[in-house]
Amino acid sequence: MADPFEISFAGIFLSSAFAACFAELCTIPLDTAKVRLQLEKRAAISGEAGGGSSKYKGLLGTVVTIAKEEGLLALWKGIIPGLHRQCLYGGLRIGLYEPVKAFLVGGNAIEDVSLFNKVLAALVTVRLQAEGKMPVGVPRRYSGALDAYYTIAKQEGLAALWTGLGPNIARNAIINAAELASYDHVKESILKFPGFSDNVLTHLLAGLGAGFFAVCIGSPVDVVKSRMMGDSIYKSTLDCFFKTLKNEGPFAFYKGFLPNFGRLGLWNAIMFLTLEQVKKLFL
Repeated sequence: MADPFEISFAGIFLSSAFAACFAELCTIPLDTAKVRLQLEKRAAISGEAGGGSSKYKGLLGTVVTIAKEEGLLALWKGIIPGLHRQCLYGGLRIGLYEPVKAFLVGGNAIEDVSLFNKVLAALVTVRLQAEGKMPVGVPRRYSGALDAYYTIAKQEGLAALWTGLGPNIARNAIINAAELASYDHVKESILKFPGFSDNVLTHLLAGLGAGFFAVCIGSPVDVVKSRMMGDSIYKSTLDCFFKTLKNEGPFAFYKGFLPNFGRLGLWNAIMFLTLEQVKKLFL
């Protein structure tokens, strides 16, 4: 990436926030498909789904099914809280990475603020994406992001807005470390090969590599987080983990691996590629 010390913090933050939001806008249909796939097995076990066959068939099949049954816009359900999250959390975590790495200074106060917004928006995003699981004809619970915030707090209490806090902390630490550190490492490794330079192709390959490592390491935590935030049948993170392991086996933690990688790999490729280009405007 461009030398962060040639750009003001405002420039770094704006570049990071824009890149994260743009990547979110491009890939949220894959995120919606990933959530549906992860929740499908749990819904079938609890008797929410009729019949024994799976409704969704892989990443592309899930996207097509949602688009056909609910319309194209359903694939972007949850985009508003997603942009809330990426504008603040994405802008800070990406924008602060280089300064923190360079100076070896922690950003605990800032991390606390971004975590609040991340947890709040991520909860609503998953709730909105899970709406399509309701039978046809049943009124949707939320009309939008603000209505979801209000309804969840009113019906389930303020504490419900922090449902899945434990898995979120674990996931964020794992995914962030995997994405940011692996992007740097993969990019540096690619640049050592003859013929490669700091260009679009390198950024694209490094971004895909960052997404691959992130999903390999963080997929189990991501499954637990999505299940806890999609429903309240689990007492704790460990309860969710052990119930999933007991009822569905270890491979359940990698259910939806391909859509997860498709989402994270593409998200990182778009985000880092956009970030590298936008930062040039502030040089």
